[in-house]
Amino acid sequence: TLADSTYFNGDAAQRKLQEALLTLPEKQKLVFNMKYYDDMKYEEISRILGTSVGALKASFRPGGEKN
Repeated sequence: TLADSTYFNGDAAQRKLQEALLTLPEKQKLVFNMKYYDDMKYEEISRILGTSVGALKASFRPGGEKN
């Protein structure tokens, strides 16, 4: 498994993820946590935050790129 690999250091990866999350605006941080840590669907997050699903998904495109 990836966790058993000598090339993968979960602690270092987790630390880098946490550092990256700290650079996000508050709303993006909140959505990220709801999506990936709380395992919520975009539709649920959309209802809670009063934001469209499209806007939520757009906020996670690399570099903020738009379609």
